[in-house]
Amino acid sequence: MSNALKLVAPENAPYVDSEREFDAPAAAVFRAHSDPEVFRQWIGPRELSTRIDEFDCRPGGMYRFIQEGRDGRQHAFRGVFHTVRENTFVLQTFEYEGYPDVVTLEFAKFEDLPGGRSKLTGRSVYPSTEARARFLAHGMEAGIAAGYEQLDELLVT
Repeated sequence: MSNALKLVAPENAPYVDSEREFDAPAAAVFRAHSDPEVFRQWIGPRELSTRIDEFDCRPGGMYRFIQEGRDGRQHAFRGVFHTVRENTFVLQTFEYEGYPDVVTLEFAKFEDLPGGRSKLTGRSVYPSTEARARFLAHGMEAGIAAGYEQLDELLVT
């Protein structure tokens, strides 16, 4: 796809900024992040299947999903939605259960662009630069990019 993920991880800072454009309106991209059935279809690399245990995208709502690879290994993720403004903004926590005690604060801003397109910008704030480095070293950028490629395909349908 032509919309590349831009990920910026400033040296010695405990956060990562991201930006990605989509060939769909912000409302459609927001729905893909807030509707559990749609979210399940695109999140993460293609070789992983995703099961949603809980997904309540509203202030105070919680989520948990498990991804499984062909090798049978499972990876569980969970968090709490703190602020949800339909079609424009989400503030949530994110925790990979394989990295105990590392909870990330994340925000996502959904903006309409001309021509029925949109832009998603975000920031993930980690408890330390070491925690951030661990996520980056274990394929965070590739996983996000792969998921968004699948989301591009889903948005066409």
